[in-house]
Formats: sequence, structure tokens, C-alpha cells
Amino acid sequence: MLFVVDFDGTLSLRDTVDAMLERFADPEWKTVEQQWLDGHITAIQCMQKQLHMVKADHVSLEKFFRGIQLDASFLPFYQHVSQFSKVVVVSDGLGHAIRVAMKSAALPELPVYANKLHFVVDGIDISWPHRNPQCTAGNGVCKCAVAKEISGSKQKIILVGDGKSDACLAKTADVVFAKGSLIKFCEENAIPHIKFTTFVDVLAEIKTWPQETLPRSVGLAF
Repeated sequence: MLFVVDFDGTLSLRDTVDAMLERFADPEWKTVEQQWLDGHITAIQCMQKQLHMVKADHVSLEKFFRGIQLDASFLPFYQHVSQFSKVVVVSDGLGHAIRVAMKSAALPELPVYANKLHFVVDGIDISWPHRNPQCTAGNGVCKCAVAKEISGSKQKIILVGDGKSDACLAKTADVVFAKGSLIKFCEENAIPHIKFTTFVDVLAEIKTWPQETLPRSVGLAF
């Protein structure tokens, strides 16, 4: 079994890229964001344009990353599910920021699949080590491809997510835990899902799954 956990707005309390842009970028980033939400540009185009608007030094950015607030209930969730499942963080955000935030919160060192941040003079840039040219969502990180590569063809895939970058994987995952705009997407596309607010809710649901059948029939939980 494989748990694919989104970061921004899921493991973190809010979208950390948006928070960074609000603090360090020109307000024009919001216009670019709307262009992406409206489908006029891809996620990659959106992120690249926005990050080029960030004006801050390395020290200020690292301090910001260390201050990212995470869902405190993630650790009990992880301690439980890691007994019978692999857990990975897969995000269309910034890998360095995710690792710094998780280390600052004293969380276990988990595999992180995300876009690569590069520090440049008075700002940042980005590259796409997990980009898939065939990704229909146009994301920097193709969550479907990453999940498939890690899980192979036999493992159940459990998605825990909240937004647009999770939509594609939600169509094929065995179980979907959804919050935020992912709930609306699942409802509009008749995708079975379990609503959650924090990992307290996720853990509570998982504890109702028949232990003697984990992980084989976990997909029947909903």
C-alpha cells in the first residue's frame, strides 16, 4: 500500500507557495494564478512566472521556510500507517521548502517528490526533475507517474490531497481523502472520496479498516 500525501494545504496548514508570494513577490502574482485556475496557462508556466517575481535574499527565504506551519496531527497518522504502508510526500511545490519545514517540525525524514528550488541573486528559480511531458494536467510534478513508479502495479494507492494538482491521481487512486477544491472535483466527476479537515480525520477513518485484511482490501473502505 502507498500513501501519496500532498503538501501545500494538506500537510501544511496553507499553501506555502502562495504565502511566500504574498510576502516576497509583486501582487501581480495573483493575476498569473487566476490565469492558471482559468486554464489559460499550465501549472509549470504559472509557477515559473510567479517565482521570478520573488525578491528576497537566501537568509530571509530560509527563515520563512522554517516557519511554515504543518498539521500537528500528521505525526500520529504517520506512526500508525507506516507500520503497514509506505508514505511519500508528492507535491507540485518546492522540494527544498518542504524538507526544511518538515525538519523544523521534527517530522521523520520521508521521501519527497517535488520541484527543485534554485537560489539566485535576490530570488529563486525552479526546475522540474519529476516532469512528465505526457502529463495531461501540465503539472511540474506528475503525481500519476510518480505514484505508478513507486507503487508498481500491485500496491493500493491512497491519495490524501486538497487541490488541482491532485485531480488527475484522484481519478485512479484506490482511496481518495479530499479537502478543499479536491472535494468539488471529486463530486463533479463522481469520484468516491472521504472528506477530511486534518490528519485526525484521516487516521480515524483508517482505524476503521479491517486490520486482518490490510493492505489487500483497504480499497473497499469507502
